[in-house]
Amino acid sequence: MKVPGLGALIWAALVSHKVSAEYGMAHFSDKGESKGKDYCIFFNSQWARLPQDLHKASRLQIYDLTPSVLCSPVDVPEGGFPNRIPMVMRGNCTFYEKVRLAQMNGAKGLLIVSKDRLTPPAGNKTEYEEIDIPVALLSYSDMLDISKTFNQGRLVAMYAPNEPVLDYNMVIIFLMAVGTVAMGGHWAGSKDRKKRYMKYKRDDGADKQDEETVDVTPIMICMFVVMCCSMLVLLYFFYDSLAIWVIGIFCVASSMGLYSCLWPFVRRLPFCKCRIPENNLPYLHKRPQVRALVLSALCVGVSITWMVFRNEDQWAWVLQDGLGIAFCLYMLKTVRLPTFKACTLLLAVLFVYDVFFVFITPFFTKSGESIMVEVAAGPSDSAMHEKLPMVLKVPRLNSSPLALCDRPFSLLGFGDVLVPGLLVAYCNRFDILTHSSRIYFVACTIAYGVGLLITFVALAVMQMGQPALLYLVPCTLLTSLVVALWRRELPQFWTGSGFVPPIALAPIKCTQTAEPPPDGSKAETPAAKAHNQNEDPPAGLPQETPLAEKENILN
Repeated sequence: MKVPGLGALIWAALVSHKVSAEYGMAHFSDKGESKGKDYCIFFNSQWARLPQDLHKASRLQIYDLTPSVLCSPVDVPEGGFPNRIPMVMRGNCTFYEKVRLAQMNGAKGLLIVSKDRLTPPAGNKTEYEEIDIPVALLSYSDMLDISKTFNQGRLVAMYAPNEPVLDYNMVIIFLMAVGTVAMGGHWAGSKDRKKRYMKYKRDDGADKQDEETVDVTPIMICMFVVMCCSMLVLLYFFYDSLAIWVIGIFCVASSMGLYSCLWPFVRRLPFCKCRIPENNLPYLHKRPQVRALVLSALCVGVSITWMVFRNEDQWAWVLQDGLGIAFCLYMLKTVRLPTFKACTLLLAVLFVYDVFFVFITPFFTKSGESIMVEVAAGPSDSAMHEKLPMVLKVPRLNSSPLALCDRPFSLLGFGDVLVPGLLVAYCNRFDILTHSSRIYFVACTIAYGVGLLITFVALAVMQMGQPALLYLVPCTLLTSLVVALWRRELPQFWTGSGFVPPIALAPIKCTQTAEPPPDGSKAETPAAKAHNQNEDPPAGLPQETPLAEKENILN
């Protein structure tokens, strides 16, 4: 199963950072009662911040206005909402119009009940400066539970518990990312070594042809970056129209990646080697093995299962991560950077791309958010509320009152795995060709892990989404460069030339002239006779060096 390598990489490079959402708690209780119950809310701290401790939050009376959407002055009851928090339905107008009406009529906060998925109530910088009361979204199911549990005079206190700076899910994301880079780099090098130095037989004709490898050229790199920028901008302006296409492409590409990862194991099974009967159907006319068809159906079934249940936050992320890792491994095996020069160009250009779309674009957007963050997390005004699947995601695992919420996820874009992973794969191939004991491969893999740890520290310190390539690119590139300088192999490492010394063959001295055979034909040497009979030459005789071993250029 194949997919064009460069085209599929475009989707992986669109999302390259880690983001999180703002969840809080609404503690409801009856008037005069000390005990109550917490409910999850979704808020935007740019309207107004919430206290971190429940004991510091003000307990105010709820004004149940859920039959209304609070979009015009006629929806405001006589007397307004003095020292109260109205609870209204979502829809018909913007968040700003609702909260402005509430604040003008004495409200100390606003709860908006949503029947859709909770999204942060967004606005622009001017609107944020005008409003000084908190506004949060509450799910419709929680509103129904509140109505059944508490009396009419219920009180509410909104707060945002302070979670640990670093979560245990960081460890899982770290292991997944570093493991994928290491396995992908090792796999790419092993495949290249087999292609160069080994002659092996496979059990069917379809397997005798190696899978295609895409060598990336400077022109392809420039085209790739231009297409990445264009696609990211298009997603920012037409997110709802394009998100479903990205999901479809992910399903196709990930099923191909899963097939590519599982086939080396399935082909070793001793059963289901029979082929389907002759036919004229597309793809099936090649008469693939039954086990290949079963594996294809399994991979497609896994992708379809994820697509159907992709919004099940409790477990669908496991399928997404598994498919994503398979996709990354497939791309690292298929896409090949032929020189360190090409590696430097690709990583440097994507370094600038990542920094620009995270740190520079907020100065040009109306909401003040970066285009990268908006696309990765999904625009707050999206009607479909879809999330792009081109990320590794793990829910927060720490113990917190926010466990009641749909846990916010920590995300790492596929681009942050694939782009440095291509350099790691190049280092492994160079190690194999130069017999350098995997020094480049090990050093670059460790540098990737260190860069990822620096990314996590920067995220914890700055409390905002980070362009991971800002830290991963310098760590991996500089480490590879230092190793090449230390080993005095920079010219070969830069151009991809193997540092294999030529084989010196000692001259053969003829001590005895062989008599010609009686029939006048030329006499065959033992080595030539063995070659003509497809046998190994006798021990001690010089053997002809295969052409693949003479090649000293790393393609």
